[in-house]
Amino acid sequence: MGESSPHEILEYLMEVQGLKECDLVDIIGSKDVVSEIIHGKRNISKKQAKALEEFFCVYPKLFISL
Repeated sequence: MGESSPHEILEYLMEVQGLKECDLVDIIGSKDVVSEIIHGKRNISKKQAKALEEFFCVYPKLFISL
């Protein structure tokens, strides 16, 4: 079983909490940026990972690609 990617983890957390892309705009960036991150077209920056950590109460390392 492989590890989940940062955008898959984000998608999962959003699903569990019933969130939509628009709910993350004020947290990590514009609607376009949020969409690109969720669909794996853009990596999550350290600053965005920190914001997601605070919002979801999880470790920021979940959102950083290695």
